[in-house]
Amino acid sequence: MKIAHVALWKRHPEAQKQFWYEMFNAQSGELYQSQNRPGFASYFLRLEQGATLELMTLPDLNDGQPGREVAGWAHIAIGVGDEQQVDKMAASAAETGILVAAPRRTGDGFYEAIIRDPDGNLIELVAE
Repeated sequence: MKIAHVALWKRHPEAQKQFWYEMFNAQSGELYQSQNRPGFASYFLRLEQGATLELMTLPDLNDGQPGREVAGWAHIAIGVGDEQQVDKMAASAAETGILVAAPRRTGDGFYEAIIRDPDGNLIELVAE
């Protein structure tokens, strides 16, 4: 397994994209605008040695209201293998009560499920 990407909620993704380019020479993909979640947009940035960041934004990104997205780290995505492995791990997570989102294909083409770690942090299980 490997880290597929680390996601961050950002209020100003264009400025963040420029910052990561200027400071770390991160190369950006095209802006993705979700058809499934109105207002959601993101950029994937690839660092020189291959690590990937996803800069995500929403129009109502808030300053700390519980249960809502806030600026900062959002989740880590772990590439776990193929779609069957995602399904298997999601089923196991469902049995233990930590499954947040069942396996599905996202609007930007990922096959993933989402779980929560013991501290409540989100982890995406991604087919690669």
